[in-house]
Amino acid sequence: MGREFALRKQIELPATPEEVWRAISTTDGLTAWFMPMEIDPDAAGVEADPPRRLLVRTPAAEDGSTQAFEYLIEARDGGSCLLRFVHSGFLGDDWGDEYEGMTGSGWDMYLDTLAAYLRHFRGKPASYVEAAGPGAGGWERLLRALGAPTLGAPVTIELPDGSKVDGTVDYRSANFVGLRTADTLVRFHDRTPLGLPVAVSEHRYGAPQPPERAETWLSWLAATLDPPA
Repeated sequence: MGREFALRKQIELPATPEEVWRAISTTDGLTAWFMPMEIDPDAAGVEADPPRRLLVRTPAAEDGSTQAFEYLIEARDGGSCLLRFVHSGFLGDDWGDEYEGMTGSGWDMYLDTLAAYLRHFRGKPASYVEAAGPGAGGWERLLRALGAPTLGAPVTIELPDGSKVDGTVDYRSANFVGLRTADTLVRFHDRTPLGLPVAVSEHRYGAPQPPERAETWLSWLAATLDPPA
């Protein structure tokens, strides 16, 4: 049988409610920490009360599953605020038991990325690329390529186009590694428990991503994750 679920998170953010509202409700803001998407405040399923509350409900899927995303913003002293986030809904019969755990850890990473964006790159224009490996698996090989990364450790990645990513590990969990450079936030995603390839996402602040950046990451992932012959 299907089942209801609710994932509840909260995080202190170094920004005003108005700044957080822009980050969660506009395409430019979402590009800076999540991914490019448009939220129409007048669309069905959207309830917007800026800068305090945003609720987005998705239409029911064919299997009966539904999802809702609610953001509650509370001002704090000193120009900061508290963000409470709830991802809830109903899962159909085809959703595995691992969904809630993986999704919950994913939101931990994304909300930490939101905080990092507001702390280090707030107000700068952002661009976004993502790429996935050639097949499921390979997370341990990726960790070895990053030098068994620990929080605060420096990491250098030499990409196939001759460029380098010189950063510091600013996020680390069982299924995610995050790097911060002078102008980017890079996140590596282990999606093996869901039967999906390892992926990388990169938010760049200031100058936009070159159009071939996703292909560069694709090539790096293929060379890094493919097992030796």
